[in-house]
Amino acid sequence: MFSAIYVESELRDHPRVKAICDKFGKGSAAIPIIECERYTELFNRKAQNFRLQKQSPALILARKHANYVLPAPSAYNIGGKYNYYFSHMLNCLYDCRYCFLQGMFQSANYVLFINYEDFAAALQIKFVEHQLEDSYYFSGYDCDSLAFEPVSQFVTSILKIFKGQAKAILELRTKSTQIRSLLDIEPMDNVIVAFSFTPDEIASRWEDKAPSVAKRIAAITKLAKLGWKIGLRFDPLIYHPDFQQQYENLFKTVFSNLSEKSIHSVSLGLFRLPEKFHKKMTKLFPDEALFVAGLSKRSSELNANMISYKESIEANLFNGCEKILLDYIPASKFFSCQER
Repeated sequence: MFSAIYVESELRDHPRVKAICDKFGKGSAAIPIIECERYTELFNRKAQNFRLQKQSPALILARKHANYVLPAPSAYNIGGKYNYYFSHMLNCLYDCRYCFLQGMFQSANYVLFINYEDFAAALQIKFVEHQLEDSYYFSGYDCDSLAFEPVSQFVTSILKIFKGQAKAILELRTKSTQIRSLLDIEPMDNVIVAFSFTPDEIASRWEDKAPSVAKRIAAITKLAKLGWKIGLRFDPLIYHPDFQQQYENLFKTVFSNLSEKSIHSVSLGLFRLPEKFHKKMTKLFPDEALFVAGLSKRSSELNANMISYKESIEANLFNGCEKILLDYIPASKFFSCQER
């Protein structure tokens, strides 16, 4: 799974670090374990090639020292006024070609921050700050919330502090079928398990290593039957001349396996990238049509320095998908994830 495991020196005796190193660092298939002073000396190093490194990434076990809970981008919401995100991990086990992380980070190595208690303490401060009003917390912005759960057990740990916090709503965003930890506990009213989807044709081409659409649907069906609230995130919307049929097929398949009652919220998100991310991703994949076809730089103040589909394509794509989607769900459960 990893080419090596790097451990910050101060953490070599941490129980979580020792457990992970014992899991992968022993036996005939042992992975090399290497000490380092700070994860940044590896992760932020210049002249790294994300594309090559992704073929055999390392795992870095590190401590996060600040910024545990941050304001979420304006498009990252499901109707709440107070929205935050937190990232216990940097980079994703999957390799989706459209993922902005490959344009944002220098390195494709995985960083797991093992000081879960500091995340919990920062979240609890926010709970007190918003104790009289709903506040939303998103996991899965810089990584997949569940894909690494069998190793990290972060979600298992963090769910404990959300228990009984009716005003604090947690979203676990994922493409993963690693749901065993959720199957083993009682569903929580303030937790949404939100799965990201694109049509089969897109997923099979551009979502390398991610579970198939069918496997994701099987996972959410299990969770829904147990009583977990389900979120559906059709994000990003990818244009294709036959997009209407592709998305119509996807919606039909997904909603035929779920009752409307089990669905907490559904959102659509557009394919947009900061110009500097797009430039880097195009350099990594110079022959990738996804980064060229129909895209252009926006000049409006709202979307300055953003690369997205041309306005006519974007409007046709979004409005067409929204129209189909509203045949399956009430408007009250639909959210448009666009920058405001």
